[in-house]
Amino acid sequence: MDNQYLLLTPGPLSTSRTVREAMLKDWCTWDDEYNKGVVEVIRQQLVALATESEGYTSVLMQGSGTASVEATIGSVIPTDGKLLVINNGAYGERIGQIAQYLNIAHTVLDLGEVAQPDADYIAQQLDQDPAITHVAMVHCETTTGMLNPVAAVCDVVKARNKIMILDAMSSFGGIPMDIGVMGVDFMISSANKCIQGVPGFGFVIAKQAELEQCRGRARSLSLDLFDQWACMEKNQGKWRFTSPTHTVRAFHQALIELADEGGVAARYQRYHTNQRILVEGMESLGFRCLLDASLHSPIITSFYSPEHAEYDFKRFYTLLKEKGFVIYPGKVSNADCFRIGNIGDVHNQDMHRLIDAIRASMYWA
Repeated sequence: MDNQYLLLTPGPLSTSRTVREAMLKDWCTWDDEYNKGVVEVIRQQLVALATESEGYTSVLMQGSGTASVEATIGSVIPTDGKLLVINNGAYGERIGQIAQYLNIAHTVLDLGEVAQPDADYIAQQLDQDPAITHVAMVHCETTTGMLNPVAAVCDVVKARNKIMILDAMSSFGGIPMDIGVMGVDFMISSANKCIQGVPGFGFVIAKQAELEQCRGRARSLSLDLFDQWACMEKNQGKWRFTSPTHTVRAFHQALIELADEGGVAARYQRYHTNQRILVEGMESLGFRCLLDASLHSPIITSFYSPEHAEYDFKRFYTLLKEKGFVIYPGKVSNADCFRIGNIGDVHNQDMHRLIDAIRASMYWA
């Protein structure tokens, strides 16, 4: 192993040596080699990964994935608009918090943490409140590992001429999708997820005609999505403020490695097989999944904690870390769980090794 352990989390995640080595050079943010040769190439490749439809563009935003979500929510919705937030986990809830902080009119459709959104129910909510102009939903809710039915939800949203905002933070690049076919207007993701880059920036892939309507709407200077995009368009990749150059260069290398692997379809297959090995192995050891298998994503899985009186997550975590694996605590409010991710530079043999390590770490058994 190149690292001291594998990060079995929803991101940041384990990266390849070559992605990390890409950060060993400094880059000038004014130089064409960086702006045209790296940033603009990334922007074009992101759009190509997202859709075969015409009319889409992309913009990169400094900061965490949440910063890009906040930039989108704060820049896209006009003062007379209203947002419907579909919430079935911590990250849907966070979108509602952003709307509240920014004083954006909104309604949160709280579905709990173990239920998928129902498209017919969402259609009813939209029909009952014609003031709603925008709808936001998380694709893969890593609170539980649930994959939400984005195509069905998009169908009812677009049938009513609403703007669809999709938080695809932990799914884009790891699950095949065409946002143009689905009708997504704004899709948000981050460098340190399924593309397998490192933290430092997020990105938004948007219908250009809709993004062009966002001039002057932003509630923040540094998170003005339109101004960032306009600057990159005018100056061929130049960021308005300091670019996270090392992270961007690592992401450029990560995109090369995604293509070398066979693209999103091949990466999805690896993740899907990783998750199957994980679940089968965990169940063979007596662990139970929080969600029904039909709701699982290939990204991260929640497991109920053992009910044994001597079980302690921190001790279990430490034993696994000593064996080269870092897992994630649970985030479900009404169940004692922990989570194990299988994305990043993690392969089938790693999941088999993980199951062996978990077996050897079950001190309570």
